[in-house]
Amino acid sequence: MGLSSIGTATEGMQLCIFDLRRGQHEGQELDKILYFFPPDLPFSTQLSVIGLSEGLITFTRIFSPEAACEVIEAERHSHVFYEAEPDIWMVMIVEKSKEPEAIWRIDALREVLKEIHSLFIMFHGSIRALLDKEPGGGLTRAHLYPFIMDYLRVTNCQHVKSCLPWMSAAGVMLKLLYQMALSGFVLPSLAEERRTVQMLTVGREAAIEVQTLVRLLESSAGNAQCSSLILFQDLLVSTTLSPEDTVNLFTYAVLRLTPLALSSGARSWSYLRKGNTSSHVTAGSTLAPSGSVSEQFYGSQDTSPAGDNRYCVVRPLQHGKWSKGKDGFLITDIWGVDVGRSDVTTPIVWLQHTEERMYLCAYQYKSLTLILLIPLSSILNGEQGVSTVKQQLLENASLKILKVEEKLSKGWGGENAYHVSGYRYLIVDGNRDISRASPPAKVTTLTKESLLALNRLREEVDAEKSRSKWDNPGRDKDLEVSIRAKNNAWAIARIIGGKELYMVLEKANETLLYASDAVEKFSNRYCSGAFSLD
Repeated sequence: MGLSSIGTATEGMQLCIFDLRRGQHEGQELDKILYFFPPDLPFSTQLSVIGLSEGLITFTRIFSPEAACEVIEAERHSHVFYEAEPDIWMVMIVEKSKEPEAIWRIDALREVLKEIHSLFIMFHGSIRALLDKEPGGGLTRAHLYPFIMDYLRVTNCQHVKSCLPWMSAAGVMLKLLYQMALSGFVLPSLAEERRTVQMLTVGREAAIEVQTLVRLLESSAGNAQCSSLILFQDLLVSTTLSPEDTVNLFTYAVLRLTPLALSSGARSWSYLRKGNTSSHVTAGSTLAPSGSVSEQFYGSQDTSPAGDNRYCVVRPLQHGKWSKGKDGFLITDIWGVDVGRSDVTTPIVWLQHTEERMYLCAYQYKSLTLILLIPLSSILNGEQGVSTVKQQLLENASLKILKVEEKLSKGWGGENAYHVSGYRYLIVDGNRDISRASPPAKVTTLTKESLLALNRLREEVDAEKSRSKWDNPGRDKDLEVSIRAKNNAWAIARIIGGKELYMVLEKANETLLYASDAVEKFSNRYCSGAFSLD
């Protein structure tokens, strides 16, 4: 089966996870499949997709043993590869658009795969550890299947299936904007970069108050080495976690724990949540497993106690499972219920940096969300010990929480706090995994031509960064790229010292000199000259 014919059974997107160490003998080929979307495709089709992917990986390893296949561009599809763990591969296959200028950003699609894997590890541990625990693979599939299906729901990935081919006059802007969302410029609220955090800018006095609050929070568990995360609205205020763990926990908090997430039940990482969109693919038809042989292979989606399941599976991304208790702590029954005390079980997460399992305690006051992580090893009497820590937190930090929330609220400029008139921008600090961008409502004013130019710009920058990584490993390359759109807008990128600035200027008749000068003014005034060429 040729590359161009793969995926004709299901237009849009396919996603699979497989283990190269499994299914190497005749008759055991199905053992290597750990996950496949859509799940109702015949096994023959699934094995064809995975067999082709495995062949490409094996072939490219001949020429590059340490970095095998990353992407294969076929006539009608793009195949994106990510080795999540040694010999465990994730592959996404997306259909190309019939619109010649509408392209997928491959790096952005790979970030989706990385995000799925990182979040999975935070809640379930590594895939290899699950396979070692139960070599048959049933335990791993029972965890992967509901987790990724919940992820696809919560991130609106059901719209991906009809995203690019849906280029009619009526729907072009909505679908193109969603393409751009996956492409990295408008994520998840139209102007954020996936796998980064968005920080709240605070004054000196507020920063001192926050530092004091952090000390009070982490002293609530006595001598235990706790960690904390503080958010205001959907913006990060403080963290004592590693960058990787901060990104993972921040991502989950924005999805499920912040006031906006609780009020909406399930925050969508797409601007589509703000509009009434039409899609040819509904959540039910796309994501609900059918009664096919695939469902029997992966296991039933129903993981409730009433379901006939062999495994107890936690589903942390489930819709509408978090709520705020009377004491201000956020509660959920996702992790089960303590039968003896009729209380919900405290959530547990796994930190990649310290390789520790931690209790997750979340407290919320108005727009402020506090997350305290307590090592399991430091709590000897389980849920009772966690309750003691919560009570101690309230006694120690209640007044300071009120004061910090008040100060941050007074200094908060609202949804358009980071808008700069005349500019549509995205700033990414790759060294610290931080991003900042124009407000969503402002980004939606960009025209189709501007978005297409910006998407092409980012793809060119990604390619240049990839070449630079091979030519000069360990060194960041400074570069500037400018593209003139069909509507005479300028899309400009500047990469300096590991920091990236992407900008669109839509004033017609602007010369390149004028556009470059506008970028210099922006850099000097809002970025302390970080992107100035002088």
